Amino acid sequence: MTRIRDPQAQGYFAALRGATYVQLTTFRRNGTAVPTAVHVVLGEDDAFFRTWNTTGKAKRIRHNPDVRVAPSTIRGRPRGPALPARAHLLDGEASDRAARLLASKHPILHGRLIPWYHRRRGWITQQYRLAPRPTADGGMNDRGAE
Repeated sequence: MTRIRDPQAQGYFAALRGATYVQLTTFRRNGTAVPTAVHVVLGEDDAFFRTWNTTGKAKRIRHNPDVRVAPSTIRGRPRGPALPARAHLLDGEASDRAARLLASKHPILHGRLIPWYHRRRGWITQQYRLAPRPTADGGMNDRGAE
């Protein structure tokens, strides 16, 4: 089971520790970067965010799961270095666990308002796991390296 990361813990996503928002950069088919601010919660060696099924970012991730994440302001302005990562759509128990983690960090917004609003609009809420992006040699990228 993924637990919420200890505030003093180190790991690949340590640069995101304490960040309420991250700038999630996804890529269009032509390679154009599209940054978006999202809430994030850190697990042991991964991070989680949510969106709904019809957003542009969900469509871009379906085509290309390689993303970059950086701590940011609510408006999406980066406040630190970007880390390469890979986004994975969760389902079943893993999705439920990520939703609980997000709700525990943001109880009103992710615990009540966002799920209610998505249901009201007929959208499907999707949770994603961010994992370090593997390199061509099978290792993991260092922070900020592409």
